[in-house]
Amino acid sequence: MLIKVYGAAVQGIDATLITIEVNSSKGCIFHLVGLPDSAVKESQQRIRSALQVNGYKMPTCMLTINMAPADIRKEGSAYDLPLAIGILASVESIQSEKLSSYLMMGELSLDGSLQPITGALPIAIKARELGFKGMIVPKQNAREAAVVNNLTVYGVDNIKEVIEFCNDKRELEPTIVNTREEFYNRQSLFDFDFSEVKGQENVKRALEVAAAGGHNILLVGAPGSGKSMLAKRLPSILPPLSLGESLETTKIHSVAGKLGKEGGLIAKRPFRDPHHTISTNAMTGGGAYPQPGEISLAHNGVLFLDELPEFNRNVLEVLRQPLEDRKITISRVKCNVEYPASFMLVSSMNPCPCGYYNHPNKHCVCSPGQVQKYLNRISGPLLDRIDLQIEVIPVPFEKMSDARPGEPSAVIRERVMRARQIQEQRYSQESGIYCNAQMNSRLLAKHARPDEQGLSLLKNAMQRLNLSARAYDRILKVSRTIADLEGSESVLSHHLAEAIGYRNLDREDWAG
Repeated sequence: MLIKVYGAAVQGIDATLITIEVNSSKGCIFHLVGLPDSAVKESQQRIRSALQVNGYKMPTCMLTINMAPADIRKEGSAYDLPLAIGILASVESIQSEKLSSYLMMGELSLDGSLQPITGALPIAIKARELGFKGMIVPKQNAREAAVVNNLTVYGVDNIKEVIEFCNDKRELEPTIVNTREEFYNRQSLFDFDFSEVKGQENVKRALEVAAAGGHNILLVGAPGSGKSMLAKRLPSILPPLSLGESLETTKIHSVAGKLGKEGGLIAKRPFRDPHHTISTNAMTGGGAYPQPGEISLAHNGVLFLDELPEFNRNVLEVLRQPLEDRKITISRVKCNVEYPASFMLVSSMNPCPCGYYNHPNKHCVCSPGQVQKYLNRISGPLLDRIDLQIEVIPVPFEKMSDARPGEPSAVIRERVMRARQIQEQRYSQESGIYCNAQMNSRLLAKHARPDEQGLSLLKNAMQRLNLSARAYDRILKVSRTIADLEGSESVLSHHLAEAIGYRNLDREDWAG
């Protein structure tokens, strides 16, 4: 008897329908075709044990199973459940009427219990798109899949529940998630707040400008000056995620298996801070079976690289293209996978090997050559892509001991959101552009052209600091953001002056 059961394969952050065709006939051979990997081939032993423990027998007839389309590689153990159900239905151990209405995925343990899978959210989106009535997944993935509306999601603990459900001997409880309510309730819950920061007003202003325009920023300062502390508070002033951004971000984390037990939509912008020993594949994504890397997990959020010069140079250089294109393409012999990678790069570093160059109180023991060599670990092309380069000075005792709280993140966030709203209206007709950091040359000429006084100021800065053409564009983008924060329609000379002031590493006197 020929039976069809439906599952899905995840490619990139999207799912593809997989039709599992099971045909039983006379004989005693088990054939599994359709480009399965080793984990899928091993499912026969897991299925055999799971059925036996739960009072069912593995059929002794000849079974031919095809996983269509056959040109897509099927990876992982998540196909155990649909394969087992298809095998039982092919020998009429369970009724097959419901199988065409439900998409099911799940890994089987030897006792028949279901283990969680990755990519439940994109699979659920595909199931709704194809008109399935519902979806059956392990209970641990139920909340994640239930984010998708107009789709009935059943979370189950054991294969026996699925068998009895197909035979109309059990009613399964659908998982219901109030997506919007949970999403909006969790948007403003942050562990860190700018009110806890003493002093550092110039750095907080720079972070506000970076958040308002989506600009990349580098913090340079001595150990203990507060670089990491300030960076960790940046998400609290970024505009809240929209539902569309949240869904896309959640899909990436779902595919990578990073959602955790809570599931549901990600309500706050991601903050990823990989260690400097990270490999190139872990940063960009890839591997034998491509998975999202740190730059994709930081999509719509912040990628924080602490101690920037300590990262492997190859790891830093591969960031250059994603910073421009806001996506990363992983190429393999049999497939190309594209992951989104629109993130804010926030990085920090010491100014020299000993850490105390330009320190107000401690003496630096490094020669100018050592300082320059340390800075040269970061290539010029990468440094050009960082819009703001800020020197962080240690906070004096008088400010550290001040008991008065600083300006809270909520107040700064309001100003950032007003500036972002101006940008959204400005670029409403531009595809894929929603903030100043994404402006191209045409938009710069249209929206960030300075007046004569500003042009003269910019010319002097370019000549004195020997800035590149890319740095010229970055200054214009940052000045446009400063003008938006001020509510100014045009870019004025004092906006340009502040933007030029954020290019600390371009100063002639830096590193001697």
